[in-house]
Amino acid sequence: MFRRFFASITHNAISLIGTALAIASLVLIASLFTMQQFGFEGGPYLGILTFLILPMIFAVGLILIPVGAVLYRRKMRKRPGGEGMPLFPVFDLNLSHTRHWFLVFVAATMVNIIILASATYKGVEVMESVEFCGMACHSVMEPEHTAHARSPHSRVACADCHIGPGADWFVKSKLDGAWQLVSVALDLYPRPVPTPLHDLRPARDTCEQCHWPTKFVGEKLKVIKHYKDDEANTELTTALLLKVGGTDGAVSHGIHWHVDPGMEIRYRSDETREDIYEVEYTGIDGTVTNYADKRAPEEGGVWRTMDCVDCHNRPSHIYQPAASEVDRVIREGLIDRSLPFVKREGLRIVDAEYPSHEEARVVIDEELMKFYAENYPEIAAENADAISAAANALGDIYSVNVFPQMQVWWDTYPNHIGHEQSPGCERCHSKKMRTADRKEISRDCDTCHVLLAEEEENPHIMTVLDLE
Repeated sequence: MFRRFFASITHNAISLIGTALAIASLVLIASLFTMQQFGFEGGPYLGILTFLILPMIFAVGLILIPVGAVLYRRKMRKRPGGEGMPLFPVFDLNLSHTRHWFLVFVAATMVNIIILASATYKGVEVMESVEFCGMACHSVMEPEHTAHARSPHSRVACADCHIGPGADWFVKSKLDGAWQLVSVALDLYPRPVPTPLHDLRPARDTCEQCHWPTKFVGEKLKVIKHYKDDEANTELTTALLLKVGGTDGAVSHGIHWHVDPGMEIRYRSDETREDIYEVEYTGIDGTVTNYADKRAPEEGGVWRTMDCVDCHNRPSHIYQPAASEVDRVIREGLIDRSLPFVKREGLRIVDAEYPSHEEARVVIDEELMKFYAENYPEIAAENADAISAAANALGDIYSVNVFPQMQVWWDTYPNHIGHEQSPGCERCHSKKMRTADRKEISRDCDTCHVLLAEEEENPHIMTVLDLE
């Protein structure tokens, strides 16, 4: 029986191929796994190969072995004298040698199950890693991966927010990922990737696992340094006292009043959530108040219950505006502030569309040097290194905020926080939002912050706070 079984494996092409695939993939899995244990870094593709592709080939090989054996036995039955051969092997456990081989078969099967289970576990781990999400589909996810690496959530894995705990969202994400894989392979993905994600898990299941908006935090001082576009690049200071708020006793106040668990805010908007048509507020006492823009469409749009990402719409993938980035590199000393008009010229040059990062760096360097050569020849000669460093810093900020191949420009993904890139709060808190009896929605900015200084040179408040 076993002689015939092994003959069926070695005497037909299908089983031979299956055996070769199983052995070769197993050897490669073991070799690559050992290399990784010794510290070999192969990027996300090594993990994909080791724990996703090769295990699938191993499983296919194992399946082909019995399939080929059955087909071989079927072929043998059709030959003269082979009519009595059973289609499947007969195991007579009363025979000692049969029991021996059966135990070997069971042991081999258990080993195969352990191998496939381990590979599946590691495969899931690989698929939920930041490297897989951001680098496996590099051309598509390069903007999001770059922005994530610079964000306050850079140490939070993509899956923690996009999937979260539980099997239901895990399965849903993998089904969505299957189509995304097809889109990348066939170049069907949109450029840029549209936002917001309408099927994202609710923030209370993800964000609030770490953040507790109802907890009373109090006020937070925020100081922002800007630079004028004059010759001296004059420094300006804006100081805000943010009323982070939350629940203090039984009363909610401040910014996080919006997510008090005792009330609910719903709104109707377009697909982008930038144009809000209607707001429905249900108070703690159950009273419902509706505010609407009379110019908005009466039907259509998307209803949504407000949560964290309606204000914090770019929590992990933050693209800074060009002016803020130029201010930052000046503030950090990456650009010499003593260079005349460096803020104005730097912003003019960097706030443009270039076909690639490489060409952007070349043009930025040429344009900045050209400006100083034409207008300040002495400075161009004496401070060539400082000008070159400034051009390099401008090229850096362009490369981490603008991605021409995905049509991501400075203003593609506006951030609602600070309401500088988009209306932000004013999407709801505007005079166009009124009840049926003409009562306007609150537009009191002091609910969320107190302005201590606004773009002032050496504001007195900084001395009072001893922050100079």
